[in-house]
Amino acid sequence: MTAVQERVVVEDPPPVEDPPRSRSRRRVTPTRWLVRLAALAAAVMLWHLLTENDVVMWLRFNRLPGPVEVAEALAAQLGTSRYYLDLGQSLVRIISGFAIASVAGVGLGILLARSRWLTDLLQPLLEVARPIPAIALVPVAILLFPTNEQGIVFITATAAFFPILVSTRHAVRALPTVWEDALLTMGASRRQVLSTVVLPGIVPGVFGGLSVGMGVAWICVISAEMISGDLGLGYRTWQAYTIVDYPAVIVGMLSIGVVGQLTSSCIEQLGRRLTRWLASEQRSQ
Repeated sequence: MTAVQERVVVEDPPPVEDPPRSRSRRRVTPTRWLVRLAALAAAVMLWHLLTENDVVMWLRFNRLPGPVEVAEALAAQLGTSRYYLDLGQSLVRIISGFAIASVAGVGLGILLARSRWLTDLLQPLLEVARPIPAIALVPVAILLFPTNEQGIVFITATAAFFPILVSTRHAVRALPTVWEDALLTMGASRRQVLSTVVLPGIVPGVFGGLSVGMGVAWICVISAEMISGDLGLGYRTWQAYTIVDYPAVIVGMLSIGVVGQLTSSCIEQLGRRLTRWLASEQRSQ
């Protein structure tokens, strides 16, 4: 009797390739910083050339202050206490309004996503109010609140509330139901499901809404300061326009842009720290 021997060919497993590096994990090298600085320098140089030569095409650069005039106006304002008072007042308003919007938006977004009855009760009201620009609420804020300060914080909070609410609601609804079902079958309570599944799972989506909400909040707080404020970057920028101090107007605009960028960057950095558990390619850019 002949034994039939079978040869088993054992192949080596395919080499495991390293996962692609996410853009969010790439370090900002000195070369990239140089490129960014060069882009800013080129923009300032173009601005200088257009205003210095009084270029008039489809835009009239002969009436726009140049970077030298704006730098002089900025240096003059930095030497006064009024500039820092305006800056501090705008920051207090934006932080207060954004904090209120964050708590209300995240909390209500979770409740709306997990409660049909609450959705039926509040969703129609929220959908009617959401398209109304927050700055259109200035007359209502003047009538409702005893001080301009409270009205401006209310407008700022309203502006940031809806992006945060919508992003939170969508983040909760996008969670796989199998995670919650698995915990419930193992005897977990609703509170444990909320703390171990829902809250960690919605962090990336929530921070997307927080980032958008911060940008919208800055737009509305500056607009509200221009209309009904007596301090702040928006108020001072509008006042400079009324007295035809155009270099000071540009200083106000640049100050708003820089501070707005810093606050948005803080939100993004906090979001990245809280989502380290995510795969690198899923993190926010």
